[in-house]
Amino acid sequence: MENLRLLWESTGIYNITQPQIIMMGVGFLLLYLAIKKGFEPLLLLPIGFGAVLSNIPVAGMVDEGGILYYMYGGIKAGVFPLLIFMGVGAMTDFGPMLANPKTLFLGAAAQFGIFATLFGALALNAVPGMAFSLKEAAAIAIIGGADGPTAIYVASKLAPELLGAIAVAAYSYMALVPLIQPPIMRALTSEDERRIEMQQLRTVGKAEKVVFPLMLLILTALLLPSAAPLVGMFCLGNLMNATGVVDRLSKTAQNELINIVTIFLGLSVGSKLSAEAFLKVQTLGILGLGAVAFAIGTASGVIMAKVMNRFSSTPINPLIGAAGVSAVPMAARVANKIGLESNPHNFLLMHAMGPNVAGVIGSAVAAGVLLSLVR
Repeated sequence: MENLRLLWESTGIYNITQPQIIMMGVGFLLLYLAIKKGFEPLLLLPIGFGAVLSNIPVAGMVDEGGILYYMYGGIKAGVFPLLIFMGVGAMTDFGPMLANPKTLFLGAAAQFGIFATLFGALALNAVPGMAFSLKEAAAIAIIGGADGPTAIYVASKLAPELLGAIAVAAYSYMALVPLIQPPIMRALTSEDERRIEMQQLRTVGKAEKVVFPLMLLILTALLLPSAAPLVGMFCLGNLMNATGVVDRLSKTAQNELINIVTIFLGLSVGSKLSAEAFLKVQTLGILGLGAVAFAIGTASGVIMAKVMNRFSSTPINPLIGAAGVSAVPMAARVANKIGLESNPHNFLLMHAMGPNVAGVIGSAVAAGVLLSLVR
């Protein structure tokens, strides 16, 4: 009988708690969104599965010695997000942005959501149960850049205890780009503005594409060294692709490497969705602020495009401003889709890729600014 009692007390049924059941439910919800709805499946699937694993009682997967404990070391050291950034860089074409450098301003304007949310997070301290330090507020604010790896990198440096909530918010809102952005874009633009056709982009030569990432790295090193890890890995990946002399390395960064790291990154983030870390009033504040940050970033890009259009000698469709958030390439596709609804001959995809790529750079720069100011 004693052996049976010990066996019963070692089961998950005996040891599981209500908070763990809730968080396993959250994990299964993320799996449902990834599998059934197709929302960012590459990340939400391993994150959801990691959430389930981390809340299995007695298994000890997140305790020292557990597999998820050691995987999280890749995030804690900042390795996984940086490797993801290198892969993203290898898949990025700076051509549309170089062909129309004005779109850099649209990518910069969309980052306004980050800094607006920083103050919003601090303002939430007036709400009972909310208590965000400056570092935590900065980590939450980066969600507005709509760049998952950047959000994870900043959170791991400034507020690792909030990593799970911040990562889930960042990737959830990235997945919801087709639902969140269109109403904002339509509300801020007229039918005539959405019909604006832009001039065909010029062809960008190989030399420009090779020189740009090198110049970007040098400027970052001189002006904002704290952003160098993110920008540097992004530029390395892009340079491997642009030069065309290391196709094997470029293809590895775009495929095998980024796929492997994505699995580890997702499981590591899921390991921070334990009941004691996630089930807090602060989590609701983070999810709410993330939505606000994303909305402000989208609106800022559209408004900046409208302002630029008044002073530009060539027409600018304000819809491409929404692509300034760095959800690549989904935000650019949404801008193209809304443009086609008003004008079936209005193909904005390549034009929108300019601010979309600029948004990636902008979010990395914003991350460097926050790391410099609040560390």
